[in-house]
Amino acid sequence: MMEITARQWEEFDREGFLFLGQVATDKELADMQQRIDDIMLGLARVNYDQIMMQLDREPDTGRPGPQTRGHKGSTLLYRKIQQLEFDPFFLSYMRHPIFEAICQRTYGQQAPISCYRAMFMNKPAEEGTDLAWHQDRWDDLDQDPEITIYTALDSAYRENGCVHVIPRSHRNEFNSYQKAGQLNPQQLEEITNQAQTKPLELSAGEVVLLHNWTLHKSGTNRTQTPRRAFSVCYMRADTKIQPPQSGEFPIIFGEDALTEENLPNYQPSIIYV
Repeated sequence: MMEITARQWEEFDREGFLFLGQVATDKELADMQQRIDDIMLGLARVNYDQIMMQLDREPDTGRPGPQTRGHKGSTLLYRKIQQLEFDPFFLSYMRHPIFEAICQRTYGQQAPISCYRAMFMNKPAEEGTDLAWHQDRWDDLDQDPEITIYTALDSAYRENGCVHVIPRSHRNEFNSYQKAGQLNPQQLEEITNQAQTKPLELSAGEVVLLHNWTLHKSGTNRTQTPRRAFSVCYMRADTKIQPPQSGEFPIIFGEDALTEENLPNYQPSIIYV
């Protein structure tokens, strides 16, 4: 897909999500699949002190480990890896023209665009962390990032823990209640009793555009194959993080944007979230 039509934008505005089909070429998809495995196994030439990594299960507790900078061992059982905007394979994909067009339509033609987070999300074979209904909202930012672009690196379906959404939930009144995106018990009961949910079943390489306020959840992986995905939240570059935290987020589209060419010389000074 190289362009989103006016009718598709109407669908996104109404439903809070939009299927985009496959954006990466088959080679780009294969490269990202191999690259993320190499990063997990410690085989990639990447600054591991610069990326956040979290195991799906700690050997001693059986629960997800801490999300901290650095490699946690050669294993494919990672739950989450962030700061992938500093990897040339993933940065190149993030800068695809259709993603730039989406950001321009959302934030304005001239607005520089930063990345709030670019992360690998994984539900390893017969593992995975169950995520309850929530919105992607953050109370330490002075304005809400509005969009996330989610790419399936493996086929995603109910049995292996695909994302489920509640269509049109990005426009519901409960959005104003809890800034951090978590629902209180009363809201959760009301939603689960009344809402019609939709599983986002995808083939490897397919992409979904999500409004960050669209309620979503995902379950565990009940199959013998992993469910890997790459998720990027784009935001206005003038977004500020609230004290006592401080830092900057790399520009992806606009003047002084991070590119594969200037990446080796880029010295990040960002807040890890």
